[in-house]
Amino acid sequence: MNILLLGSGGREHALAWKMMQSSLCSQLYIAPGNAGTAQCGANLPFGVNDFDAQKAFCLANAIDMVVVGPEEPLVKGVYDFYVNDPALQHVKVIGPSANGAQLEGSKAFSKKFMQRHNIPTASYAEFDDTNFEEGKQYIAQHSLPIVLKADGLAAGKGVVIAATHEEALQVFEEMIVNRQFGDASSRVVIEQFLDGIEISVFVLTNGKDYKIIGHAKDYKRIGIGDTGPNTGGMGCVSPVPFADAAFMQKVEDSVIKPTINGFAAEGIVYNGFVFFGLIKVNGEPMVIEYNCRMGDPETEVVMPRLENDIVELFLTVHNGTLKDVEVGFSPKACTTIVAVSGGYPGDYEKGFVIAGLNSAGNNDNTIIFHAGTKPVDGDVLTNGGRVLAVSSWGENITEAAKSSKAVLDGIYFNGMYYRHDIGYEFE
Repeated sequence: MNILLLGSGGREHALAWKMMQSSLCSQLYIAPGNAGTAQCGANLPFGVNDFDAQKAFCLANAIDMVVVGPEEPLVKGVYDFYVNDPALQHVKVIGPSANGAQLEGSKAFSKKFMQRHNIPTASYAEFDDTNFEEGKQYIAQHSLPIVLKADGLAAGKGVVIAATHEEALQVFEEMIVNRQFGDASSRVVIEQFLDGIEISVFVLTNGKDYKIIGHAKDYKRIGIGDTGPNTGGMGCVSPVPFADAAFMQKVEDSVIKPTINGFAAEGIVYNGFVFFGLIKVNGEPMVIEYNCRMGDPETEVVMPRLENDIVELFLTVHNGTLKDVEVGFSPKACTTIVAVSGGYPGDYEKGFVIAGLNSAGNNDNTIIFHAGTKPVDGDVLTNGGRVLAVSSWGENITEAAKSSKAVLDGIYFNGMYYRHDIGYEFE
């Protein structure tokens, strides 16, 4: 099969690395890709939202399958674009319809969906400029801390946990009045704060059947000990030690099954990944958020532990045999540590040469996944805030983290920073 993968981050490099191992994958193309994906297939000079360029390429190169990495093209309807075009209807797309992608594209949509299907989540209210004053009163009377979420896509930066009413009111005004995130914050969801430990669970579904393909815990904050501002993710571990069989059965019964049944009941077309962002509260799972794609950097620990042929799994989504698949996982733990540009998640410079990649990569227990990189004249340059995700296997999380840190010690670029404490609470 000829496959087109859309995206350019660490998630896409991990997916490309996994897909190229499949005997079913003849040619792999990545649009636009990065320096790492270039080692797995051919990078292409067009973006994830350039649907017309995708169509031309698919028809010219006999593409059989399109795998969508990031959320934006899904929310913009890339699945529907292929399905509704007679020339492209033969292409198998891994990703939900635009309707299904609203689970991530609109916090208000996802909260209403959870209410309709009795899926455990925090209590909430939503506000926009038509009831702005009501929102201020709601905040003033709300218990602390207060969670404020921009309704739409905000590149992972649209969630604030305010410790005071004053901070919450300021954030609320920034989002709605000053449109901090543009149209994404024209509506704001205000939620009850849930106190617990987080876990992400990943499912592949055809909208009727599903298979769990992994779970992970990521580390969002920039600083040691989970301090400082949120980022897109500074590292990740899998499997999560507290996610034993009893807890995972609760996740399936109270969250996953009612979600997938909800798709079927509401006629939501969904042929792809569901990312369940969960929090364990008093032993019970509750949903913080849905994402309509794999996570980053979670993919960089889920794919190395998944023993199945990922392309074969994708085919079962479309041929109705997903329910018959047995999913296998490596018994080893996997830890990824993300190296970021100096200044991230604020302003940062890019275009710096990355040294040590070749020598650091010679390790049977480690894979260096590229996130924000680009190849230029034989060098690999930084090209984003999150630059590399170094994933290692080990007998446990601590051993895996130690291997990743040893590899990162041999890599250098100007301003490079990474957290040395990924997985610290499981030592």
